[in-house]
Amino acid sequence: MTSSLPGNRDLPVSQYDLSTYCGRVRHSADISDPRTLLTSSAGLEHAKQLVTAYKTGKIRDMTPELWRAKKIIDSTIHPDTGQPVFLPFRMSCFVLSNLVVTAGMLTPGLGTAGTVGWQVTNQSLNVAINFSNANKSTPLSTQTIIKSYLLAVSASCGVALGLNAVVPRLKRLSPNAKVIATRLVPFAAVASAGALNVFLMRGEEIRQGIDVYPVLSDEEKHKVEAGDLEVKPLGKSRKAATLAVGETALSRVLNATPIMVLPPLILVRLQKTDWLKQRPRMTLPVNLGLILTTSIFALPLALAAFPQRQTVSAKTLEAEFHDRGGKDGMVEFNRGI
Repeated sequence: MTSSLPGNRDLPVSQYDLSTYCGRVRHSADISDPRTLLTSSAGLEHAKQLVTAYKTGKIRDMTPELWRAKKIIDSTIHPDTGQPVFLPFRMSCFVLSNLVVTAGMLTPGLGTAGTVGWQVTNQSLNVAINFSNANKSTPLSTQTIIKSYLLAVSASCGVALGLNAVVPRLKRLSPNAKVIATRLVPFAAVASAGALNVFLMRGEEIRQGIDVYPVLSDEEKHKVEAGDLEVKPLGKSRKAATLAVGETALSRVLNATPIMVLPPLILVRLQKTDWLKQRPRMTLPVNLGLILTTSIFALPLALAAFPQRQTVSAKTLEAEFHDRGGKDGMVEFNRGI
């Protein structure tokens, strides 16, 4: 993100009002816009130059071109490392990266091998996305990553296989209800394992804490822009990390819910129509279309549930931060994605 580029003058966080859910949805739609994936290396460098020129005072006002440059950087550069996030694991590639995997998990009639295979693939992708977009002020060890991955895979496969074995034995459910329940098994596996995955992959943040910064007053912001004030972290907070990881886990569940629930329910209904009965080969394209359409709308709505740059009262954190808050006693931290 732009915070990793040189210069003391901060860009506006967004052209939208991030204090409102609607504003965060529009901002999240920008960050997750797949069109930014087409940006070349030269385009990224040009965007960096424009943003750096603003941050160093060479450009005074925000322009449409500068907003586009910020959008490219926000969707490409990690705010803690200053390096591009590996393309398949950027949030702007999330819909495309998950399309095939989600379609595989939602394929009707999967056997045990298919269920395990797609759950392993999904959790592998989740681990990569979580690691690539996590708060980097607390690095993860290779041992932690492997342990978290294996536990998440075990959880997702356990839930999926367990529910697949239980649902057919539920005598009180009608045949149609059993079909619907079976189609929703992947959602239960993905939602539970997805949330667990976030906590496992980012557990070190909870144990060690993440960097917390004071919220600056307008006067302090002017001093930063003038180079008279350098903002340093107040320290690492475990309570802030718990909040950041918890909100991220919940946002993953919110994102998975419409994607894993609506397409299979709609597909069950469509498979009863004469049109799809006469064209069974259209089942896969219809399924992909439903997942893609749902994903495009669901991702910004889920990402916007919580601000990425979270602001809280210093008094809600450890005692060492209580009297060290910035403006109005508030502190802020990067929640991660």
